[in-house]
Amino acid sequence: MVTKPPFRADQVGSLLRPPELREARAKAKAGALTAAQLKDVEDRCIRAAVARQESLGLRAVTDGEYRRDFWHLDFMAQLEGVGMAAPVGMVFAAEDVPPMATIIGKVRCSTPIMVDHFAFLKSMAKATPKLTIPSPAMLHMRGGRNAVSRDAYPDLAEFWRDAAAGYRAAIGHIAAAGCTYLQLDDVSWAYLCDAKVRDNFRANGDDPATLPGVYAALVNGALANRPAGMTVTMHTCRGNFRSTWFAAGGYADGVVEAMFSTNVDGYFMEWDTGRAGGFEPLRLLPRDKKVVLGLVTTKSGALESKDALRRRIDEAAKYVPLERLGLSPQCGFASTHHGNTLTEDEQWKKLERVVEVARDVWGE
Repeated sequence: MVTKPPFRADQVGSLLRPPELREARAKAKAGALTAAQLKDVEDRCIRAAVARQESLGLRAVTDGEYRRDFWHLDFMAQLEGVGMAAPVGMVFAAEDVPPMATIIGKVRCSTPIMVDHFAFLKSMAKATPKLTIPSPAMLHMRGGRNAVSRDAYPDLAEFWRDAAAGYRAAIGHIAAAGCTYLQLDDVSWAYLCDAKVRDNFRANGDDPATLPGVYAALVNGALANRPAGMTVTMHTCRGNFRSTWFAAGGYADGVVEAMFSTNVDGYFMEWDTGRAGGFEPLRLLPRDKKVVLGLVTTKSGALESKDALRRRIDEAAKYVPLERLGLSPQCGFASTHHGNTLTEDEQWKKLERVVEVARDVWGE
C-alpha cells in the first residue's frame, strides 16, 4: 500500500460551495454578516466536506477551498508587491472573469498566508490534510512582463529571485504548521503547449521558448528549503473557470521535460478529453516521480464508466509502470466560487468513482 501521497485515489482540491456557504459569503460581502459569523459557516461546511471525503475512502482531504473566491488570487494577493487588475490578453469566454495579478512592488512574504486555513483542516482530519496553493509561476503567467512593474523590477532576474524567496518564506510558514502534503497549482505548463497562448506571451514581451526553463527554476527556488517530510505535488490543467477551458494541445516534449525537472514528488496531469493529447509524454517522466492521471472530468456531471477509466489507465501504463500511477479528477470542481456546471451529488459520485476504480486497479 502507498504510505504517503500522492495516493492511488486522489483529488485536485476544490469543491462546489454548498448553498449555505454561498449565501453566507454573499451576505458578508454585502455587510449583512460579520467576519466571525462567516467563519462559523465556513467551519461548519468544511467539517461536513471533510467528513464526506473521508466517508468515500479518500486518503487525502482538503477544505474544498471554501474560504477562497479564487484558486490563486486569494493567496497571491496576500504577498507584498502583488496587486490586481482587469484581465487582458488571455481571457476566458465566460462572464465575471477573475482579475489578473500584477506586480506593483517588491515581492515579499512577511506574514503567514493561509496557515490558519490549514490549521483548521488539520485539527479535524483523520485522513492526510492537503493544502493547495498557486505556483509562483502564476505571479507572471497571466500578464507576463507587461504586468511586472518596471520601476520595481527593471531587470526580471531580480523579480524571479524575489518571487522564489517570497514563496520559500510562505512554504516555510506552512511547513511549520505541520503540513506534510502541499500542492502547487500551475496551469502554465499546459498553457505553454497552446499556440495562441504562446502568441500572447510574445505580445506581453516574453519569449515562450525560454519560459519553461525559467518557470522550472522558479519553482525549484521556491521549494529549496522544504522539509524532508513534506510531499509536494504539482497540478496542471488547461483552464477550468465555470466549466470552460482556455488552452488546448498535448503536453509538448520541451515543455513537459522542464516541468518534470521541478523538485516535486508527483504531477496531477489533465487527460479528460482529446484536447489533452495522448499519454506519450509520460515516457519522459523521471523514475523517482509519480503521475496522478486526471481522467475524470469536473466540467460536467456525466459519470465516467469504470471500464473506460481502466482502459485509459492501461494506456498510460504503457509509458509509466502502474505502480507509479494514480487516478483523480482532471481539476477541482470549483476553481472559483462560481463552481462548475454539475451538482454536488454528481461531484461526490465522481470522487466515489475515483476511489472505486483505484481499488479495482491497485487493490487500495
